Order: sequence, then structure tokens, then C-alpha cells
Amino acid sequence: MPPRPGATPSKLNPPRLPPLSKLRVRRPNALNENPCLGLMTSVLGCWASSGYNLAGCALLEQQLRACMDAPKPAAAKKSTINYHLSRMYPKIRGPRKQK
Repeated sequence: MPPRPGATPSKLNPPRLPPLSKLRVRRPNALNENPCLGLMTSVLGCWASSGYNLAGCALLEQQLRACMDAPKPAAAKKSTINYHLSRMYPKIRGPRKQK
């Protein structure tokens, strides 16, 4: 429903959040997929389709070995979203009655 004509943003009610004990993002640090997983799948598929054949899958095997021997990428920084949500949630929720 669109706002009434003449209504200003200051007269509109602010959005209310549901009554939650805490506001969190479930998995903010998504796990990085292994970059060699695709090559491993290709090698296993090649072996399954042609049998263990050194000549047929040699290129895929070399690429997989090069990927596995490569250094691991630097670890990504952890997300701080949950820290900031827990810090700001009381300000969004507003004052509450004490029990």
C-alpha cells in the first residue's frame, strides 16, 4: 500500500523487528571451495570412462599434481557482521521493559 498523500517520513512508524533474543547471520564465513576439486573430478571421470590408462589421462593428472603442489591461498579475514549486529541490535530494538 503506498503512503498517504501528505505523509512525511517523520510521521511514518519505523519498521519493527521481530522479538529475537539476538540478531545473527548463520554462517558469515563461507567455506572456500577447494580449487583442485574440479580437476580431481575430471581425473576420476577419465579413469572411470577409459580405465586406468596412463596415456589417456596424463594431461589431467599433471594438472592435478600442479594444483595440489601449489601453495595454499592466504586465509580470508573473518567476517565481523555478527559482532556489529549484536552491538547495534539494542539501538534498533529500542528500550525494553525490565523484568
